[in-house]
Amino acid sequence: MNGTRSKWIKRCIAIAAASIGLGGFALALAGGERRAPPVHYDGLINDYTPSAAVVGGGPYEMRGKWSMDVDEFKGTATFYASMNMETSDYGITQGTVDKDNPSSRGAHTHHINVTDGVVSDDTSKCPAFKPPVTQGFTVTGTAYITGNGGPAPFGNPSPITVCVLGGANVTYSNMTFAFGTPASGHFGTQAIHGVVVRCVGPRGRELDECTLDE
Repeated sequence: MNGTRSKWIKRCIAIAAASIGLGGFALALAGGERRAPPVHYDGLINDYTPSAAVVGGGPYEMRGKWSMDVDEFKGTATFYASMNMETSDYGITQGTVDKDNPSSRGAHTHHINVTDGVVSDDTSKCPAFKPPVTQGFTVTGTAYITGNGGPAPFGNPSPITVCVLGGANVTYSNMTFAFGTPASGHFGTQAIHGVVVRCVGPRGRELDECTLDE
């Protein structure tokens, strides 16, 4: 019975890796075995938009949270982010921000939702890092975005590329996402950076692939 169950588990893992085309996405274990990657991720967003010459009112500070659920059998993922934006201190030097009046910073919020994103191990469209990242995966799909809880003024939907990347010590440490039009007119075309805080396995157990195991 145990032998049959073990074969079934290994077969499911093999199907999962094959179905999403991620030959290196399954995690290597001692003895040559491989196990399924995390299926849920949580993290934070911290970055800036380009200047006002590129993004009206910019550069904005961007702060928020994000999460992702991966269906390893279908090879798809859902991505969700909630963030607030307001003009950075650079606006003071440009005369667009009154340092004594926080309301002059144009604070606003966005909620971002992606369903049925396609998972791939092709990270060629992800940004470069220093020190460099050495592994990870991407999710490409269509994003729907709000503005202060209502329809985004720039319109919907927009293409999005999400990268979850890492290195030898923390397998999944970095997250970025980048928009195409029309959302890129508000956020910029550059990658927006964040950090991976935790990840969870198929059975709901928190995994160490997203933390530093000393």
